[in-house]
Amino acid sequence: MSIRFGLLTLLQQRPMYGYQLRQEFESSTGSTWPLNIGQVYTTLSRLERDGLVVVTDEGDESQHVYAISDAGRISVHDWFATPIQPSAPPRDELAIKLALAIRTPGVDVRSVIQAQRTSTVRTLQEYTRSREAAGEDLSWLLVADSLIFSAEAEIRWLDHCETRLVRHAARATGTERPAHQPVAIEEGAKK
Repeated sequence: MSIRFGLLTLLQQRPMYGYQLRQEFESSTGSTWPLNIGQVYTTLSRLERDGLVVVTDEGDESQHVYAISDAGRISVHDWFATPIQPSAPPRDELAIKLALAIRTPGVDVRSVIQAQRTSTVRTLQEYTRSREAAGEDLSWLLVADSLIFSAEAEIRWLDHCETRLVRHAARATGTERPAHQPVAIEEGAKK
């Protein structure tokens, strides 16, 4: 997530100082992605340097109040108009963990998958409860839905991994039945 565009978008609503921006950002995302206040002020400094925000006269000496510039508004408009394209596949720690578990002697990969599935189901339940508690806050509902869909996808992927693991083991031991081979029906079962 681009903190840069998150802050710029919030500044389109009204001028704010850093702490307000942090609160608004966390409120908009249901505190799913908490921001470090130092990160907020570092980003604001860069935005000011790039001419996308300006410091207003509204703040006192201890608090700078930031407002979005015309260039910042154009930048936000362009951001909303441009689809998000990841430059490279994201590094998925779980996929890496399972890939390494497969190659590590003595690791029970099915146990690793089951432990992760249990954890992900719990997380999914927490997200579902959070979504229900959100009421009508549409921004948080959208974030919660995204988290729920991601957790559901992870559970489906773990199920797929376990199935693939079982098939691989059956193939390695020669107990796998080819897909085109019919199942033999015993004489006593034909009636």
